[in-house]
Amino acid sequence: MSIVVAGAAGHLGRDVVSALLARGVPAGEIVATARRTEALADLAARGVVVRFADHEDPASLASAFAGAETLLLISGNVPGVRVEQHRNVIHAARDAGVRLLAYTSILKADTSSLLLASDHRATEELLATSGVPHVILRNGWYFENYTGQLPTYLEHGIVGAAGNGRVSAAARYDFADAAAAVLTTDGHVGAVYELGGTSFTLPEFAAALSTAIGRTVTYTDLPQNQFEELLVAAGLPGPYAAIYGDADRGIAAGDLFVESSDLEKLLGRQPVSLEAALATTAGA
Repeated sequence: MSIVVAGAAGHLGRDVVSALLARGVPAGEIVATARRTEALADLAARGVVVRFADHEDPASLASAFAGAETLLLISGNVPGVRVEQHRNVIHAARDAGVRLLAYTSILKADTSSLLLASDHRATEELLATSGVPHVILRNGWYFENYTGQLPTYLEHGIVGAAGNGRVSAAARYDFADAAAAVLTTDGHVGAVYELGGTSFTLPEFAAALSTAIGRTVTYTDLPQNQFEELLVAAGLPGPYAAIYGDADRGIAAGDLFVESSDLEKLLGRQPVSLEAALATTAGA
């Protein structure tokens, strides 16, 4: 029996595989799936089983999930398409007799007003009626959503439309390690975990970044439409600019803030702090 990480070629999937290995799971009991298996050559070199899986091809899923005991479904990254992809994975997991399917959702998916939340809410509803034992991992924002833009921030400052809304976030690896904990321990069937981590406003993030790099970085707040126009002018396609603008609107409305210790409990330790993450990024 094996642990399947469905969609392992992305950053989170790779981090989950690394977290499973760090927790002592033998490499041969981990199955990493992707449409481009060549992208997982480094994992195969570590002894991880690599299988082809296309979430739009149910036949490929049946082969990829053979012998699976637990499975992590990492949400697809194309809004509007991924619900049907998730449906295929859920059905294949059911047919394979998976004992636990973990799904990476978004904070407060059942009540969130975010555009991004609708696909997650639909997937959670699919799981609820699927008959597949499952657990929902409602991940907050990644620190990397912000630290990955450090060069832009240093040149132009931070611009957004989140006002003084608080966003709950953590390092991507901490979300991955929490998923690994769920995949390797019992007692999670039916649970919904709100994985929030540290919370901060974007002005607070700018202040923390300023401290980390030893120079002032400012945050400029704009109306949502002006923020989206700025993103388009910077080269981001309009539909994606709308999603980013809506995300900041949701932050201002409280959709990405949660008071929860679920992440700490799953990790069995304190998550990496924002200050530590910024110190690491600034020193890289």
